[in-house]
Amino acid sequence: MKTHHTRIALITGASRGLGRNIASHLAERGVDPILTYHRNASAAAEVVDELRALGRRATALPLDVADSRAFPAFAAQVREVVQGWGRERFDILVNNAGSGLHLPYLETTEEQFDSMVAIHLKSAFFLTQALAPLLEDGGRILNVSSGLARFTVENYAAYAMAKGGVEVLTRYQARELAARRIKVNVIAPGAIETDFSGGAVRDNPQLNAMIAGMTALGRAGLPDDIGAAAAALLDEGNGWMTGQRIEVSGGMML
Repeated sequence: MKTHHTRIALITGASRGLGRNIASHLAERGVDPILTYHRNASAAAEVVDELRALGRRATALPLDVADSRAFPAFAAQVREVVQGWGRERFDILVNNAGSGLHLPYLETTEEQFDSMVAIHLKSAFFLTQALAPLLEDGGRILNVSSGLARFTVENYAAYAMAKGGVEVLTRYQARELAARRIKVNVIAPGAIETDFSGGAVRDNPQLNAMIAGMTALGRAGLPDDIGAAAAALLDEGNGWMTGQRIEVSGGMML
């Protein structure tokens, strides 16, 4: 059944990179975004201005996804924003926030491992739990994984393992939230030209060429490749897909 209200999406980690691009593509499709940012309030404010220029309502809230103790207070803030927009609940949750770790397996410390698990896996588990009461029945959750959960590239063990956990979690969320008709899927980007991992894919010509060589479509990915795919997956007409992993990598390492 089509909704008659303007849909609201909460996108974590949307002051830059893929989160920012996903927010922009959703806004272009008539969705009102709530963004989270970790430290960079001015970058987040800039994104909010861009989204408002598209005619959307938008706001940004600070959130450290690695700190699960902050989630109840954050959920209360989200409730306030949504109520300020004349709604009781929001429609779309995108668990995007994250950071990389590029280190040999044998040199990865327990602290670094715990950090990757907290940022990627524990946050997708407990932030979704905290926000579930505020998500509309029939709403959507999109988790963000990585092509590295399917293929291996040296020095990404901790990061990729946490993302592998996100993919399993997605299936369980899809199963257990289905009673409320909430659809849960996971998108797995390939190597993308953003400032992720210090901007290596974008700024290192040798690495960029190497990635292009192992990708069926012959180039590294761009943020728009992912933002457009996420917005399409979250489109109102795409309501019969749940528990699925969709890789958006241009055919890396096929």
